[in-house]
Amino acid sequence: LKIRISVLGENHPDVATSLNNIGYVYDSLGEYGKALDYYERSLKIYILALGENHPNVATSLNNIGGVYYSLGEYAKALNYYERSLKIRISVLGENHPDTKLIRDKIEIIRGETESL
Repeated sequence: LKIRISVLGENHPDVATSLNNIGYVYDSLGEYGKALDYYERSLKIYILALGENHPNVATSLNNIGGVYYSLGEYAKALNYYERSLKIRISVLGENHPDTKLIRDKIEIIRGETESL
């Protein structure tokens, strides 16, 4: 990450990818606060560098939603997943596997929240 920042600058998409990957490691370790920090930093750079409607933005939104899901904050998770879904439908279409995956996650959350 430090090398990418020094060579490419702080707002380059490759820096966002490194931040996302570090976030994934923290997410996998159950360190959700740190994961959110890295995912949110990644998201900001992707939006700045690539625009609001890019698949990498959708991935970051999805990852943030996953952290909130793991924390049991289903309303927040649903918000991020729905934002991710909107981008994926727009860019990838209704039948793309990534679109279907997000749609399935949304249905799981809705099912879980209805049973509460």
